[in-house]
Amino acid sequence: MKNQNSKLLVAVAVATTILMACNPLNKMIKRQGEVNYELTPNPVEMHGDTIAITFSGSFPEKYFNKKVSATITPVLVYGENSESFEPLKLKGEVSEAEGTTIKYESGGSFSHSAKIPYKDGMEVATIELRVTGEYKGKTKDLDPRKVGDGTIITPKLVLSSDKAIMGTDKFVKFTLQDNNVEIHYLVSNSTVRGSEMSDDDLKELKAKLKGWNEDVKMEFNGLSISAYASPEGELSKNENLANERAASAAKAVESLLKRAKIELPETGFTTAAGKGEDWSGFKTMMQASDIADKELIIRVLETYQDGAKREEEIKNLAATYTQVQKKVLPQLRRAQCNLVMKHHNLTDDELKALVDTKIDSLDVEQMLYAATLYTDDAKKESIYKSVSSIHSSDWRGPNNVGFIYVSQNKLTDAKAEFDKANGLSANNPIIQNNLGVIERLNGNLDGAMEYYNNASGAGGEVAQNKGIINIIQGDYASAASNYSGVNSFNSALAKMLNGDNSIGAVVDGSDDKDEALSYYLKAIAGARSADNDMMISNLKTATSKDADLKAKAKSDAEFIKFRDNADFQSAVN
Repeated sequence: MKNQNSKLLVAVAVATTILMACNPLNKMIKRQGEVNYELTPNPVEMHGDTIAITFSGSFPEKYFNKKVSATITPVLVYGENSESFEPLKLKGEVSEAEGTTIKYESGGSFSHSAKIPYKDGMEVATIELRVTGEYKGKTKDLDPRKVGDGTIITPKLVLSSDKAIMGTDKFVKFTLQDNNVEIHYLVSNSTVRGSEMSDDDLKELKAKLKGWNEDVKMEFNGLSISAYASPEGELSKNENLANERAASAAKAVESLLKRAKIELPETGFTTAAGKGEDWSGFKTMMQASDIADKELIIRVLETYQDGAKREEEIKNLAATYTQVQKKVLPQLRRAQCNLVMKHHNLTDDELKALVDTKIDSLDVEQMLYAATLYTDDAKKESIYKSVSSIHSSDWRGPNNVGFIYVSQNKLTDAKAEFDKANGLSANNPIIQNNLGVIERLNGNLDGAMEYYNNASGAGGEVAQNKGIINIIQGDYASAASNYSGVNSFNSALAKMLNGDNSIGAVVDGSDDKDEALSYYLKAIAGARSADNDMMISNLKTATSKDADLKAKAKSDAEFIKFRDNADFQSAVN
């Protein structure tokens, strides 16, 4: 009996040995070096919050047994951690397993795409393919195959340069005030009558002169005169008559100013011009009059292009229609005089003094402008809070307080102020932009973009704010479009991520040009375009400005091809 048991054990062992020898997985393991794999991109890249890969490969002839199935799992290994991508399943021609069929005789190729969420620390990583074969319920693992090294995370360089927008003032240094009077003349005459200088409009002007002369905020800016002749006279005579009336009116008004003891510059104060006969004025006055058949008169006169013929018809009309002679033609014999006064606003020093002593005496535009005269945020905030309390219906007060808070990273306080401003001016594009900034800085990208889409017309800041979100979400074409024409770090980053490495001018034309990170970005552009000199020179400058960038460059997959480069080693050590 003992001999029989021994024989049985030997038979089982022999059968097992034969079975193992016939297991096609062993042959696949032995020939695994003949299998080709390729990873794209390599190094892998983070876009948005995702790492997406495609790997492909091919099996040689008579490799993949007809009854075998296999699972290929891409795994990203970083530190002591790993993350598996969705696996690819393959099967032989007669296998009942699921997956892509690979022929035994001719071999075959495969391709597979998968993605995983990006996690901090994945920038220093390797990608390996782990293959498990199965035959008749038995499994064997092939050796892991390393296919990639490193993860590019350059999009994470995007700066949080979100741009809130101030509500600007409408303060003006001065305003020009028109003061119009008319001097009328007798037919074919250019003499200014004393009665004309006593008309109500001239009396009103005389009354103002003394006050203006004593007001330090008022400046006599200029006198302009346009003189006309009524169009019933001869054309050539009317031209001369209009010029004479312009000259006499200028003399009369200047005399009036001198009698009021107003000092005028010797030249350049008065401009006087004769405008000839006033057909346009005639037509306007006719239209405004109650004269019978006025429309017929206008139509008849409009048919004559010849000036002399039109004058003749006007004379005929004046003789036929006495109302035209009495009501219209006398009003056209005139000089229109405009004394322009320049009213100066408070000076910067006066505004500052009132901010400290009597701020409630300032109007809202003066207060908002006064805040721009200070560099101290605390002072600005104080003034904007005064706007909110004194001019409580104006949205710019709380909006600008919120702007200050954003710069101080007081996001909760900033949002409260922007909400207050939005209550005063609902759907205001500037406020919508600013609410978007708060949402973006709080991590709500979709909410921020919704606000930005409602901020059309607020300014170029909106597009740049959208560009930040575009970069974060991996939409580089939109980012480059939104940063079009802008010179900034983020603009250069968007351009490079969108496939254009010619970023030097964009960086060098920006306010960020001297920052270490700007030189680092240009070094990356050099690496991407295989420009060794550009890469090394900018990397040296970057690391000299910020020594922490040395360690970053050593592990940055953007430079993985250059790690054995002596110049690169010199720049980062």
